[in-house]
Amino acid sequence: MCIGIPMRVLSTFPGQAVCEGLGERRRVDTLLVGEQQVGTWLLVFLDTAREVLSPARAREIKQALQALELAIQGETEIDYLFDDLVNREPQLPEHLRLDK
Repeated sequence: MCIGIPMRVLSTFPGQAVCEGLGERRRVDTLLVGEQQVGTWLLVFLDTAREVLSPARAREIKQALQALELAIQGETEIDYLFDDLVNREPQLPEHLRLDK
């Protein structure tokens, strides 16, 4: 299984960037997302950036990964990591809604 890690660009080189996320630094291939500015968030799979993220989306992914780690450790109090989902009605994807 491959899990994408949100990483922030620290410096850039042609076709690559040095990124940091979840406590580690990596040299990341940026050919799929193009050259990015320092500070940009990227979703990285196997040292390859696959998607440019907004800071809010990077935070959501980091919190989901933190929740997964806590659940593996047996922790059950993880709702605070899903503040975008807790206490709201489930939403159908747009393509399934009748009120298009």
